[in-house]
Amino acid sequence: MMRFTVSLWGTAVAGWLAQAELPPSARDLFSLQQVWEVKLSFPAGQWEALEPKGGGGGMFGGPPGGGGPGRGPGGPGGFNPARFMTPMWMNALDQNKDGAVAKGEFFAAFNRWSTEWDPKKEGHLTTDSIREGMNKSLAAPGGPGGGFGPRLLAAEGQRNGLSGAAGMTFEYVHADLELAGTRLTNVAVRYKGNGTFMGARMSDKKSLKVDLNEFVKGQKLAGVGKLNLHNNTTDASWMNEPLSYALYRAAGVPAPRTSYARVRVNAPGSHDNTYLGLYSIVENPDNNWAEANFGTKKGALFKPVTPTLFKYLGADWKAYNQIYDPKNDVTEKQKRRVQDFAKLLTDANDADFARRLSEFLDVDEFSRFMAVTVWLSTLDSILTLGQNYVVYLHPKTDKFQFVPWDLDHSFGNFGMQGGQEEREQLSIHKPWSGENRFFERVMGVPTVKDAYLARLKEFQGTIFQPERLAKQVDDVAKVIRDAVKEESSEKLERFDKVVAGESVAMMFGGGGPRGGDRGPGPGGPGGDRGPGGGRGPGGPGGFGFGQPPKPIKGFVKARHVSVADQLAGKSEGLPLGGRGGPGGPGGPGGRGGGRGGFGPGMFLAQPITMMADADKDAKVSPKEFTTLAETWWREWDTAKTGSLNEQQLGDGLAKTFPPPPGFGGPGGPDGPRPRE
Repeated sequence: MMRFTVSLWGTAVAGWLAQAELPPSARDLFSLQQVWEVKLSFPAGQWEALEPKGGGGGMFGGPPGGGGPGRGPGGPGGFNPARFMTPMWMNALDQNKDGAVAKGEFFAAFNRWSTEWDPKKEGHLTTDSIREGMNKSLAAPGGPGGGFGPRLLAAEGQRNGLSGAAGMTFEYVHADLELAGTRLTNVAVRYKGNGTFMGARMSDKKSLKVDLNEFVKGQKLAGVGKLNLHNNTTDASWMNEPLSYALYRAAGVPAPRTSYARVRVNAPGSHDNTYLGLYSIVENPDNNWAEANFGTKKGALFKPVTPTLFKYLGADWKAYNQIYDPKNDVTEKQKRRVQDFAKLLTDANDADFARRLSEFLDVDEFSRFMAVTVWLSTLDSILTLGQNYVVYLHPKTDKFQFVPWDLDHSFGNFGMQGGQEEREQLSIHKPWSGENRFFERVMGVPTVKDAYLARLKEFQGTIFQPERLAKQVDDVAKVIRDAVKEESSEKLERFDKVVAGESVAMMFGGGGPRGGDRGPGPGGPGGDRGPGGGRGPGGPGGFGFGQPPKPIKGFVKARHVSVADQLAGKSEGLPLGGRGGPGGPGGPGGRGGGRGGFGPGMFLAQPITMMADADKDAKVSPKEFTTLAETWWREWDTAKTGSLNEQQLGDGLAKTFPPPPGFGGPGGPDGPRPRE
């Protein structure tokens, strides 16, 4: 067993070193100087048992459901993101709220939209006007900022997040783990992740959680009881998350540590020492992590999923439990502390809130957390969707501290929120989307705002220096490049480009042994269908994305300049939604009016234009729009009853808008795809 070692913070030293031994501590296990060799061996049937159960519920609302036999996640037709938008369409079309869309309601909506979505009275619609119109007309209460947003809260007792809210459950199976020549038997392994899981749906390279003592109590490795193996399917550099966690730690924020691993799999009948690829190993924020960071295991760990953090929901903890998702056993006193802070934030007047805030919030730690979060423009986060962070209640101070989590979309790499300019110039004074009472109240307290701005100014001259971060990129690249090369030549080509600072197209489908990195397809960069399919991201019936985000080197240069100008009063920065107006994604209150706004139009505007534009002049006339509605009604009203219930509407959307590559699932629109 060997490991490739490079000094990350000092002079680079490359070479193959002596036989690696079992790391004696977590400090030795988690190091960006390490690429460990990890092997998972599954008994017969256990690899197949990893497949999730259920699926088909609503990412954008709607009840979780179950896929039928042979259909994979997502119910009939396979997992399909379009189905998640059904509640938004239902809300907009069902004007009399009787639970059905009559034919008259359907066509009345399209007639109305042909006018409303043409605010300049040009007599036609364009992709941009359809995008902005859809984001407004199909917005629904309950998303971030009160506008369109994914449903991320799962049923009680289930995992929150995009896949959990869709009704998928990931169950542990049995395996043996080998790391650094040491073998642990009967460890528990399950899939993990939400967007990264779905993006890798047709690949074997999915993110994994390994629990060493689920089946064998007390079993640990380097003092660690759980390992998170992240597939980095959204990040061509493999560095967004590891370098972001390092940045938080450098800022004095408790954050998970990371290292890397080549992961191989054995499974009877399917895998014989198969190389899945390069993963990052991410420390689990659990009691062991808390003891290492705070000196005690008695604190409470919460992983909230809500756009209304610390909103008072009454005295019964049942209303809070799924939202705050405790990750360890919490006491009644700790539960009351959450409720008391929520009551203060919800009900107190401004003077009382400002006076008492520091009783509940560790202001210094929060200012550091916010400084890094905002500087990184990490928008798949507390700033927008209300997820991907941990709240720790310290047992000694009785104050809440904030911990980052799931940072693959950091460094402005969340293409589903805002445009490149918005992410680079994200306002430091109002970086959250829409109306957010938690941020408005907390950041409205002068001591908090001043501490946050002071940290931004301090870090601008130290840990945020672009040259420092660029050197880290180069150092890590030397450590992991061989492992990337072993994964695929296509991924190596993309990796070398982003390390050099060149943008590459986003990949909605995850790479790995069964798909993803196929080069340009008819639907735009990154489509994997080849000629004739028209189903790559952005193609007819597919899901489109904007320009590729800048990689780390390019982003940090632009971000450093923007933050400096904002601190100096030379620039106000851009709110989310950019020039679409103040507020959340694309417009006031987060209703999604801007071009870069997060809403259904982001996914559907381009394919709708291509479907409706019969004369191919890039304009959709009222007649073309009406013809499209007529076509959809004929195809969707399969029962010929003259009305559509929610299930029929969802089936129609799923049929009209096939999933992007990697999302179809067995039995989906494209049928089963062979393993490669």
